[in-house]
Amino acid sequence: MNITLQPDLYFREKYLKKIRDFYHDTELIKVITGVRRCGKSSLIQMIIKELLSDGISEDNIIFFNLDKRPYFDITTAVELNDLIKENANVDGKKYLFIDEIQNINNFESVINAWREEGDFSIFITGSNSYLLSGELSTKLTGRYIEIDMYPLTFEEYLGMKKFLQIPLADDLQELTNFVYDGGFPYSLKLRTLPARREYVENLIEEIYQKDIHSRIRIRNKVAFEAIMNYFISNFGASTNITNIVGDLNKRGIKLKIETANKYVEALENAKILIRCDRFDMKSRRALMGDKKYYLADLSFYFAMNTDKRINYGPVLENIVHNYALTRGYKVSIGRFGKFECDFILRNKDMDYAYLQVAYTIMDSEDTENREYRPLEMIKHDNYPRYVLTTDKLLQKRNGIIHANIMDFMKAEKDF
Repeated sequence: MNITLQPDLYFREKYLKKIRDFYHDTELIKVITGVRRCGKSSLIQMIIKELLSDGISEDNIIFFNLDKRPYFDITTAVELNDLIKENANVDGKKYLFIDEIQNINNFESVINAWREEGDFSIFITGSNSYLLSGELSTKLTGRYIEIDMYPLTFEEYLGMKKFLQIPLADDLQELTNFVYDGGFPYSLKLRTLPARREYVENLIEEIYQKDIHSRIRIRNKVAFEAIMNYFISNFGASTNITNIVGDLNKRGIKLKIETANKYVEALENAKILIRCDRFDMKSRRALMGDKKYYLADLSFYFAMNTDKRINYGPVLENIVHNYALTRGYKVSIGRFGKFECDFILRNKDMDYAYLQVAYTIMDSEDTENREYRPLEMIKHDNYPRYVLTTDKLLQKRNGIIHANIMDFMKAEKDF
């Protein structure tokens, strides 16, 4: 089929290397998930470009973006099946790409049926966690891989600015720019901050309409927006849904706890919020109770708040949290007795790392002690411990690694 590819793609290697080994695999469906506009469609185009450069014929590549013409009105499994059938009349292995497949009701059976044909390598994308919460995950246990995609991290933000030939300032100024601009790739092509804010405001409404309201039918939009505003405005803070609902009821916004929980879950499923649970190091178990939520992208906060001041505590936590997720770590809040560290990371080999994140530890001895003390309480454990700050002068103390956040991410280091 005739495929029109973007000429100016910034290749996001961290995701390509996760999926490249599976390009020609016909057993495993490649599922790419992530918040809207984070770059899933562009990632598909990058994969197609690599396939074409490897000698795969364009005739063997089938690509449908179900959010765009001429396919946006395809809504049923029968229509999807007929569409694939019309375009699959070619010999040899076919490479099937379907973008925003959650638009199709009951798509799972169609995808599984074409996978069973044996000569299809299938790639699908979706902007909602519902994509893998139902029949697809049930039918395809062990037969798909999921690539969870995020907006640009700091080092990608710098890389894309270079790609777009946008002049760079010093690292600390660029970190501030990144906080305000956010990491949605298209927004970097917009030359003014007000234009970027408007872009993200429109994106929030699009996510609400396509990924939330269409799924759970919000009856009280005022109450939903109050919950959304609270969680976006208080990212990185401990949350207690009972207290939040009580406060809203006092303000005249009537809401049940069960409904509030449903709204928060919807924001998670739409990948606006990312939940971070507490983890007890003694029992090696997740703890019940208050949780923290981080944002898929900090631009959500600045699009919904007029205050331009940066609270660097939660902001830097959010940046490091998302960076760790893109490196493949499971991220939790660490608890050892009465002490808590910002993050415990666990990799696929079940190795741990411990992180404290702060703007600086150079302003006072009390600040330094506050960041180091939780890590110093970890006994009989040889896993690495980090204090990450924006400081250029680095401290040495009790075997704990003090690293500059910008340098660490620019070098694309693992923990």
